[in-house]
Amino acid sequence: MSISPIMAKVAEKLQRKDIPQVSPGDTVRVQVKIKEGDKERVQAFEGVVIAKKGGPQASLTVRKISFGQGVERIFPLNSKVIDKIEHVRSSRVRRAKLFYLRGLKGKSARLREIES
Repeated sequence: MSISPIMAKVAEKLQRKDIPQVSPGDTVRVQVKIKEGDKERVQAFEGVVIAKKGGPQASLTVRKISFGQGVERIFPLNSKVIDKIEHVRSSRVRRAKLFYLRGLKGKSARLREIES
């Protein structure tokens, strides 16, 4: 089902241009704006991109291990909550969705870094 030309124009206008090109397997640092009371601060969430969804409602699923517990977060790419996304490193993967990393831990959960 295709979207109407009017919706396409609105979606194009709301697209952010400052988001770097990332793909599954990349390690990224997402700077997220957090509002606490009347103050606002920026908090970093660094992890591996395990899924990417495209289109006007594009999103990234980022996974990290925090205190031995796996934590995943889905970031809508065009959200105003994201301050910026930094690309830390790239890894060689053979799949578009890396959900198998959920079942791995330790050394087996490592991804091979791309030699550049």
